[in-house]
Amino acid sequence: MLELMILGFLAEGPLHGYELRRKMNELYGFAREISDGSLYPAIQRLIKAGAIVRHVEKGRAAQRHTLELTPEGRKELHQRLRSASAGDVTDLGKFMVVLAFLSQLPDINDQHDVLRRRLQFLEAPASFFYDNGRPLRRAEIQDVYRKGMLTIGQAASRAEITWIRQSLGI
Repeated sequence: MLELMILGFLAEGPLHGYELRRKMNELYGFAREISDGSLYPAIQRLIKAGAIVRHVEKGRAAQRHTLELTPEGRKELHQRLRSASAGDVTDLGKFMVVLAFLSQLPDINDQHDVLRRRLQFLEAPASFFYDNGRPLRRAEIQDVYRKGMLTIGQAASRAEITWIRQSLGI
């Protein structure tokens, strides 16, 4: 997800490293803060792969590094979005990152394919709690807080299903 966020934000325009980190933390920081130890190696991998370039600018006190997406990086972004894996579609945090940049895909059919995969996941029976592989329904759970988890999860799923169906025109 780090590399997808880097590519996605740079698709919107060149950014200084600290601006990129701020945007990434605003998008994904609710789940966990983006650390230097994970961000800068991801940037280096993308530079090495030719997906982004770094320009050095003289600053008042120190050099500033601006990152920019290359044409190869744009192709990589499109490929990552187009082929979002099952984990990218089933994990809400990861899916939100995919969703944040989905409009970067130029083909609406590719965008809709990703939404259809998410919809298929959301419409499958699921629970936080199972009995021998069978998802438990709210009525089968006695614990008030576990029932609350299911209530919240089901409400969020219903809202998301409605939004996806509207987006797909179904």
